[in-house]
Amino acid sequence: MSQSISKKSKYSYCIGALGRDAAYTLVSMFILTYIQYTMKLTVAQFTVISIAMIVCMVWDAINDIMMSAIIENTHSRFGKFKPFILIGAILNSIVIILMFCIRPTGWAFVLYFCIIYLLWGMTYTVNDIAYWGMLPSLSSKAKERDSLVTTMGIFVCIGQFLVAGIVPTVIAGNAVQAFRIISLIIALGFTAFQMLTTFGVKETKREENAEPVSMKMMYKILKGNDQLVHCGISYILFCVGQQLLLILAVNFFYFEFGYSQAGSLITLFTVMYGLGTLFSHFLYPLITNKFKRKGLLNICITVIIAGYLLLLSYGFILPKNIVLLNVIGFLIFLAQGLYNLAMIVMVNNTIEYDQVKIGRRHESVISAIRSFASKLSGAINQGCASLILIVSGIYAVSQNVSGLEMQIAKGQITRDKALVLADTFVNSVQTYQRVMLRLGMVFIPILAMLVSFIILKKKYIIDEEEYNRLLKILEERKA
Repeated sequence: MSQSISKKSKYSYCIGALGRDAAYTLVSMFILTYIQYTMKLTVAQFTVISIAMIVCMVWDAINDIMMSAIIENTHSRFGKFKPFILIGAILNSIVIILMFCIRPTGWAFVLYFCIIYLLWGMTYTVNDIAYWGMLPSLSSKAKERDSLVTTMGIFVCIGQFLVAGIVPTVIAGNAVQAFRIISLIIALGFTAFQMLTTFGVKETKREENAEPVSMKMMYKILKGNDQLVHCGISYILFCVGQQLLLILAVNFFYFEFGYSQAGSLITLFTVMYGLGTLFSHFLYPLITNKFKRKGLLNICITVIIAGYLLLLSYGFILPKNIVLLNVIGFLIFLAQGLYNLAMIVMVNNTIEYDQVKIGRRHESVISAIRSFASKLSGAINQGCASLILIVSGIYAVSQNVSGLEMQIAKGQITRDKALVLADTFVNSVQTYQRVMLRLGMVFIPILAMLVSFIILKKKYIIDEEEYNRLLKILEERKA
């Protein structure tokens, strides 16, 4: 029989996601905003930081694979995953505090940030690979695994929503101090929630691989698992489409509605993100009872493309109505949430596919692909976002606002006066600059997600029937 998971282990694992995804969201979604609106940097300095972020994230993606090999070879009395989950959380929490609380200026900040950002990625990888590697090891039952992914996803969404909703409302006119306080709270929360996972989850005993996993063996595992390769490439492209809108959303609202007024509107849009993603987690088990995953992906990609095209026309063809904007956002986030859940399950199902082919399980190696995809897509997105901001001229305008935020932090200007001046700066942006920002937010995601969908449609073969067949083979071998 397939191994089941207890309720204590299930909820200790799933609730732990709240703290870790809140911490990840703070950096992945708002680090560019932090640099852009609290630091006074030249275009050259901002460009160097952007390039360094790309390099660090590419290295971090490679580091994910290396970390998975270390975890795969770990056999401690505390378990295979738990030591790395807790150590990674503590180290990453310290780095987050240093990232937002220490502020050199000029090129000194550029050097400091490059080092601290590299450390952030590497310490998060320690936790991330272990946490996601634990998921498929907890249960092999298809419905139970779907339930685990869905429940965990709800707490992921709550963590993301809390950060994405609160940060925009408190930073305008108080950005420097607000980021310091938020980073301290989130860092402590990250460690606390991961302690719950560490001490609350009972790791499932699995048959250990006889041969240690080396980098050469990992290459063979990835090369031999064609379904993992197809799924990994598809997931990278999906993440590119999913994340770019969120990275540029703050700038979109600032330059469409004004710096002083945008905070509450961003929060409202974030509520749509939270509701859309939460609804996707509640709907996913219901939909998968009626539709196969590939049928679900057909619906999702149609809704996503339609939503992005509506967003492109908002304020130009469609009326500039905030209710309409949030309805569009809700549809996009709902469809993306369902697509993401389907992809997580599809990646995890390649573990049994691999086990049938070569006779061994490699949860950490295969689960690292999700993290690898997220990091590599993040590098692509940071590069795209920085390029869009520089080429459109929006970065140059935002530096005027950043100067005001720094004056507020030093007590050189009142908050009310600074917000009035900030609105004057953002209102000076030309229509063509806003259009360039909008085009980057829309066409890059559409193209990336469409290619992702085509790859899955043509290459991925582990549907529901095939997965059940794989489980049957494994049960027969075990018997």
